[in-house]
Amino acid sequence: MSRKRAIGLAVGGVLLVALVAGLLLFQPWLLFIDDRVDEDDDASEVVGTASGGLTDTSVPSASAAERTRVELASGEFIDAEHGTSGEAIIYRRSDGTRFLRLQGLDTSNGPDLHVWITDQESGGGCDGCFDSWGIYDDGDYVRLGALKGNQGNQSYEIPEGAELGGMRSVVIWCDQFNVAFGTAAIG
Repeated sequence: MSRKRAIGLAVGGVLLVALVAGLLLFQPWLLFIDDRVDEDDDASEVVGTASGGLTDTSVPSASAAERTRVELASGEFIDAEHGTSGEAIIYRRSDGTRFLRLQGLDTSNGPDLHVWITDQESGGGCDGCFDSWGIYDDGDYVRLGALKGNQGNQSYEIPEGAELGGMRSVVIWCDQFNVAFGTAAIG
């Protein structure tokens, strides 16, 4: 085999390995595949909005047979690194448990997407500064789990001991690239 052919095969091999590694890392096909989830809303009746916001500890009254809930906070999603729309609503049920409801969510699909509640301001908080969509893991946050689908309606239980005082936004977060896809102001 000639030296020129050997160099050509080696360069081709390196390029092929780089292409496969890039595809596995970035998973670009996810941008063209939507994962729609339409979970039913909680069966409890909404009886009002809590006056104390996220730190309100009052529990809506209900009979033993009837479950109710109050809205603690809500906000509309805005774009971050990807176009995102929909609404994020945090509720407290009559049994004291809390959950986040995503209504009408529409964002890009991507690798390793999660739902967080953070103490960072929705919208990046630094008006045009470099990497303003990557700040959401810089402070306190509560992880609610993997995003169930990039479109539709879905609910996430908030852990019992999670402290929500000082939390300011709900974030669709890409762990793989440390960037927000979209955020919603809640506080």
